[in-house]
Amino acid sequence: MKTYFTFIKFTQEIFLAVSILMLATLPSAVALNPQWFSDTMYLWLYGAAHFALFLVMLIRPLADVLQGVTWLRPLVILRKGIGVFSASIIVSFIIAKVITNPSGYIGSLATIEYWSFNQLALFAHLADISALLLLITSNNLSKRLLGKNWKSLQRLSYVYFYYSALYVVAMFNETMVIWYVVIVTLFTILAWLRNHGHLFTSNTNKTKTT
Repeated sequence: MKTYFTFIKFTQEIFLAVSILMLATLPSAVALNPQWFSDTMYLWLYGAAHFALFLVMLIRPLADVLQGVTWLRPLVILRKGIGVFSASIIVSFIIAKVITNPSGYIGSLATIEYWSFNQLALFAHLADISALLLLITSNNLSKRLLGKNWKSLQRLSYVYFYYSALYVVAMFNETMVIWYVVIVTLFTILAWLRNHGHLFTSNTNKTKTT
């Protein structure tokens, strides 16, 4: 098990390092050399971000439901690294827009169209903001400064996940994302039921409570 934890720690560091590298290079690359990025490349990057977010949302409830699978619980540690990786891709595209046209992008934030339901823009931008806030606060300093509020802020991951999924499915007909939503929702409900004693309760425990 010690080797397993060492591997998880190493994997965490890899995700964080790749995320930092992306934030340092991807925005300027997208803004200054857009010809490098085909539609397929954009789809791959967004797909990687959504799959990483899917893993973040699934790991904890899966570990709560399958408590007998001992190797699952340590994977919860990886939620930070994988989450930062996902948010880094989305935030990189936001920064790229600022680099390309700073006044235009910032000015658009004050328009009704930016926050409208037209083409589900509202959901897309709320997901982007959630990703940005989650990325900014994914460190120990923010955890200390925010205190109890830090945990509440992390619930923005649900906004990031469900709103981005809604936008992607509705606008791009990505059926795989529907499965992400179904699986995460199912295991989240099962985890809540189990953690509150409504699921997988042994006969012994039932006898004690009656």
